[in-house]
Amino acid sequence: GLGELRLPENEPGSSIMPGKVNPTQVEALTMVCAQVMGHDVAVGIAAGLGQFELNVYKPLIVLDVLDSIRLLRDAMHSFSTHCIAGIEVVPARTAELLAGSLMLVTALSPHIGYDRAARIAKQAHQQGTTLREAALASGELSAAEFDAWVQPAAMVGHRPGLPG
Repeated sequence: GLGELRLPENEPGSSIMPGKVNPTQVEALTMVCAQVMGHDVAVGIAAGLGQFELNVYKPLIVLDVLDSIRLLRDAMHSFSTHCIAGIEVVPARTAELLAGSLMLVTALSPHIGYDRAARIAKQAHQQGTTLREAALASGELSAAEFDAWVQPAAMVGHRPGLPG
């Protein structure tokens, strides 16, 4: 990842990288998904080989569908219990990534126009600064205007009082 999430430590980490948390639950879920995709291929082939209303491959179809259901049920329970329930957000890193995101420029366009907003975004990209720093350096808007117009929570539909 990008360091914005902290996974739970379910088992000892890497033997070559001290302090690393191995994403074993994610890896296990990925393996289950690969197996289910294999079942899907087998079911598709078996269904296609059936003749008329008689399909001698029904046992294979039923076996693989039921096995897929069981695998997904068990994997989702394990993933939810041992991974999702223990994920922690790293607020400082999340804020850093958000501040450095040039996608925030879309909030400026309605206020200063597309061309001026694009110029600010290009400047930030070329100079390796944040959009806010580039906007203020350009003189196109004040800090108060930037802060009023660029509201990331509102951009993703977050409403006060709701979690997240």
